[in-house]
Amino acid sequence: MPLDFRNTNSLWASVAVETLARLGLQTAILCPGSRSTPLTFAFAAHPDIEGLPILDERSAAFFALGCAKRQHRPIALVCTSGTAGANFYPAVIEAYESGIPLLVFTADRPPELRDCASGQTIAQQKLYGSFTKHYSELAVPIASARMLAYLRQTLLNGWRRAIAPIPGPIHFNCPFRDPLPPLPDSSTQALQATFEFESFFASVSTPLVSTASSIGGRSPSLPITTWQQTQKGLIIAGPSSPHYPQGYCQAISQLSQQLGWPVLAEGLSPLRNYQCLTPSLISTYDLILRNRQRADTLIPEQVIQLGPLPISKVLRQWLQTHQPLRWIVGPSRNLDPLHGPVQGLTTDLEQIISVLKVENVPVNSSYAQQWLTQETAIRQSLDNQLATENNLLESKVVWLLAQCLPDDTPLFVANSMPVRDVEYFWPPGDRKIQPVFSRGANGIDGTLSTAMGLAHHNFPTVLLTGDLAFLHDTNGLLNASQLSGHLTIIVINNNGGGIFEMLPIAQFNTAPEDYFEKYFATPQQVDLFSLCKAYGVEHRLISNTKEFVDCVKILPAQGMRVLEVVCDRRQSAQQRKHLINAV
Repeated sequence: MPLDFRNTNSLWASVAVETLARLGLQTAILCPGSRSTPLTFAFAAHPDIEGLPILDERSAAFFALGCAKRQHRPIALVCTSGTAGANFYPAVIEAYESGIPLLVFTADRPPELRDCASGQTIAQQKLYGSFTKHYSELAVPIASARMLAYLRQTLLNGWRRAIAPIPGPIHFNCPFRDPLPPLPDSSTQALQATFEFESFFASVSTPLVSTASSIGGRSPSLPITTWQQTQKGLIIAGPSSPHYPQGYCQAISQLSQQLGWPVLAEGLSPLRNYQCLTPSLISTYDLILRNRQRADTLIPEQVIQLGPLPISKVLRQWLQTHQPLRWIVGPSRNLDPLHGPVQGLTTDLEQIISVLKVENVPVNSSYAQQWLTQETAIRQSLDNQLATENNLLESKVVWLLAQCLPDDTPLFVANSMPVRDVEYFWPPGDRKIQPVFSRGANGIDGTLSTAMGLAHHNFPTVLLTGDLAFLHDTNGLLNASQLSGHLTIIVINNNGGGIFEMLPIAQFNTAPEDYFEKYFATPQQVDLFSLCKAYGVEHRLISNTKEFVDCVKILPAQGMRVLEVVCDRRQSAQQRKHLINAV
């Protein structure tokens, strides 16, 4: 019997962990501390759950976020009482905003030791405010069949809320009285003699998740006829990391071909890496729409929006100016920052395709051909210019990655400038690269740790990041020994925040008061070689294109390494503007 009857706390924690294991939990991130001892022992001892010790709670939470992005299931996250749980907050916010399932367990002192100057105690109730899908203050452990059943059902309910209908984080605050270690006592003897293990857990199993189309118990009405009669329709595929990317791309391809509508695919959409599946794929829409005359000939009547809108400000302004009707497909969450004319469809692609297969046949569209003509010309111009660029600038790095990474590589793209360069310069291809990102809150918090969690037990993985995002999370390097798998970290070291070179604030860069450089670009004087050496992480300074290609076309199977690409920030910004203006 995998329950620990040594004392009340150990029994309580082992029932909780056994329940989660039966629901499908595979990984628990355990931060050191005293008050969480019962949970730590229980997670570490369970044979079907991997318990990973991570020192820094902030890094641990982002590592858990990365694991959840890979597994597409909840990850448990455990810490002690006091401010430890506060360090989870940035990752909890990102999980909530981007729909990532986490089970956050903050250990706490019992009620009688709160608000009385007891050490390592703060008010942890609803610590994360509105950034969790559900909060439960668990009871202080009691060794009775009734209370253990309450615990089991509370966790089962939390798991279900974490995964459907929209995934997200759940917070359990867990008070424990002494003794915290599993010291034997007589408190559980009577219950142990009568406890029926199999019947107690008989009803606990991985819950079935309903698709969005079945919310409310009936399928929504689909505007098929309206779409059929639309001559100028667009499909906009925003950033997405679906569980089955090829199936997702095939579904969008069917939708596009049945309606005759072109597909505008964000750089973080898997569509750009399954080009052969979508003949009407448009990747250069940001550049196409920068020409006012060109943009005015492409105004759509209706738009099907899949997921959030792409990052392109140009696209968003164009949509806001012309106000086409947008059909937003997915769960009932507001994905319209433009506040335009929209209709929500709480359904999924599979249901739409099933209807179209019956009612439609493939059609040709002159409107789609207009887009494709522009796409071909602009993509060829971009490729020609980048192919002849001798310097290893930021845009060139992105362009090379799309063509040189091994097939099926998971690629975590940091926010700020890397995500924008992917949007501008990542060409369509068929290497099945898997872009992953944290676009919920769009911050640089926890970039390295999230990528490490993504790489754990995964294919060899790559992180593309700027120097500031990397340095912001250097505590993630502490986790190198926990990584099972490989992570290559490509650090674009342009000595500061390259994103600010693209913003109006960049003009405030003149002496004697260079506010821009000091307060916005914020260059850091850190020797990355010495930093990596201190953590025992391999470092390599990349000096030219050939060296870069040689390092990324074959990835190691184990360990972690940093490839530092030194770029001139202003030169990269000028070249980026030149490429954009040239087309």
